Amino acid sequence: MSFDSILGIFQGAQTLFATQPVLALARVLLILLGMALVYLGKRGTLEPLLMIPMGLGMSTVNAAVMFFDPLSLHGGLGTLFIEPTAGSALRSAATAAGNAAATAANWNAASDLMYVIQIDFLQPIYTFMFSNGLIACLVFLGIGSLLDVGFVMAHPFINMFLAMTAELGTIAVLPIAQLFGFSAKEAAAIAMVGGADGPMVLFTSLKLAPQLFVPISIVAYLYLGLTYGGYPYLIKMMVPRKIRGIAMENPKNQKAISSGQKLAFSVVVCTFLSFLFPVAAPLFFCLFLGIAIRESGLKSFQNVADIILYGSTLFLGLLLGILCEASTIMNPKVLPLLLLGMLALLLSGIGGLLGGYVMWFFTKGKFNPLCGIAGVSCVPSTAKVAQKQAATANPQAMILQYALGPNICGVITTAIIAAIYVSILGH
Repeated sequence: MSFDSILGIFQGAQTLFATQPVLALARVLLILLGMALVYLGKRGTLEPLLMIPMGLGMSTVNAAVMFFDPLSLHGGLGTLFIEPTAGSALRSAATAAGNAAATAANWNAASDLMYVIQIDFLQPIYTFMFSNGLIACLVFLGIGSLLDVGFVMAHPFINMFLAMTAELGTIAVLPIAQLFGFSAKEAAAIAMVGGADGPMVLFTSLKLAPQLFVPISIVAYLYLGLTYGGYPYLIKMMVPRKIRGIAMENPKNQKAISSGQKLAFSVVVCTFLSFLFPVAAPLFFCLFLGIAIRESGLKSFQNVADIILYGSTLFLGLLLGILCEASTIMNPKVLPLLLLGMLALLLSGIGGLLGGYVMWFFTKGKFNPLCGIAGVSCVPSTAKVAQKQAATANPQAMILQYALGPNICGVITTAIIAAIYVSILGH
């Protein structure tokens, strides 16, 4: 038996030599990166529930390439996991409704999609949960069940101000991305990475830039790890140790907020925001439904919400990892996406800290400006980063309860900005 015959048995290895050297190198690097994500998730450096399945999926999908391309889209190579472009002709043909060619394209796209659903084992989950934004809504429901809006209600104006300043990246990167040659819709979807809210990035990219949906989603979730790894260095650069260690005092005679008040607040805010921004109503509804479940006091509801959160996050990480194929990552538009995503998160962190400094100034040094970076709405990661850095400077500094207020408000402000972008640019 010849060497070629032996190699033909192991198609993963054979396809590595059958592709361009650059693509083969990208596959190897992505396999190693996936392993690194699993390791960092296990250590707790990155979010384990998201990064372990994402890393394992990334390594596996780049190793499992074979001579299989049923829709003739990838030069004869493919996998048995997902075909994200299956059925995409349905969207392109929609603009020519009534045309005979459009009808034929619709029919072919539907046939291709149904064919792939019967082959790729994750295709049904991708098609019916991921590519339509359902999984983002489910994650939001689970997140809402963990949020205590009492932190928001205790200091609503301060929290909202800090959350707004921490949206600097989502606003500033919009014109910057256009300078890189992206359209206004694509630039808005990229800028949403600055909100550090993965489901919101999924939602916005689906509505405004479906052709960049996969790379934007991958970039967004990969860069959420930067809020753990990068923000501590940003804090040390911008905030002196003495100021980082400010121990904020609990206000005297502060009334406790009842669960009934929190529930009423959630109902009113959800209805009001949905009235103003109907395009984001599914996300508002799921977020505040989770909060309502938490405040209802019914443990059976909370158990269901926990299952939804962990299950949807698991599949989200798995699908994101599987979508990290070398051919996708090597798209010429991905490198600018990587740079712009990093810039958006950097600017949002800077904006949040500057907002914290404003509150520090007006309170004459009684407010810890680290609370500002918690306005970047990676709940509760950025709030934990703020608390850890404060405690490192001063073990007596307990600012978590103050950081969670802008942290939760950041989810709301990010949703509002996403709704504004979609409403203005989505027509």
